[in-house]
Amino acid sequence: MDLQRRITEREGEFLLFAVTPPRGTTSPDKAQEIADVTMSRLEALRPDGLVLYDIEDESDRNAEERPFPFLPTMNPADYLTRHLAEWARPVVVYRAVGKYEEEDLRSWLSDQETDRTLSVFVGASSRDKPVATSLSRAQSLRAEITPDLLLGGVAIPERHARSEREHLRLLAKQTAGCTFFVTQVVYDINAAKDLVSDYRYECAARGIDPVPIVFTFSVCGSMKTLEFLKWLGVDVPRWIQNELEHADDTLQTSLEHALATALELMAFCRRLGVPFGLNVESVSNRRAEIEASVDLASRLRAELHR
Repeated sequence: MDLQRRITEREGEFLLFAVTPPRGTTSPDKAQEIADVTMSRLEALRPDGLVLYDIEDESDRNAEERPFPFLPTMNPADYLTRHLAEWARPVVVYRAVGKYEEEDLRSWLSDQETDRTLSVFVGASSRDKPVATSLSRAQSLRAEITPDLLLGGVAIPERHARSEREHLRLLAKQTAGCTFFVTQVVYDINAAKDLVSDYRYECAARGIDPVPIVFTFSVCGSMKTLEFLKWLGVDVPRWIQNELEHADDTLQTSLEHALATALELMAFCRRLGVPFGLNVESVSNRRAEIEASVDLASRLRAELHR
């Protein structure tokens, strides 16, 4: 598949679109209906790959009240198998590895067709959270059972802004087998640029090549959606928050901000020689925000060098 080649050859310039599986209580018929609508939306967009998130409760990380209640969702691996079998392009399946016993991960890894599936392993949301399988153990299992499965890691520009060490975490994950990284939603472009720059020059100092960094973007149709993004750990500069709050059309204004941020990051990465990808998601399940996310992805696809 072209996505895998662009990652392994460190070309970058690819587009992903991310969705969250339906709630765990969703009936099979309704889940299939949701999957069919998703595939229909993406048919014209033709992204290089689909991302399926693995959601877990992160209240241990943030003691503030969650703007939207946490509702468990379907296992992304099950959703893919049961409802997205007709999706012909690659799928990046997130695995919140702390939720799964080692035998469950072993079984899933053994079943993967690596010409179709990639994965991103996510560790616990806090150090105190009990886990069934640690991130390091999950990485070892993948190397042992399915070494051809392309593995991604999470990159958090906001954490780099606080510690200035996120680029070292990326390099450690790269050593452990990660061949690409995916950020959380980017609103603070300076934090993202700092991470890219420090990663690029640390790679040069060590004599290794950087792997693709996939930047995630999302639109925001209401101030409540913005509060949820902030609850998730996304740093939203005050000037952007002010513009969204006072805009005549918050959704359109956020789309324009996301587009401008993405274009600036793309130019920055090209100048530094860091391969990149783009990932677009809708944090909200409101139809207008989902359709605006598809619009954003379509505009960004046209800007990629292919």
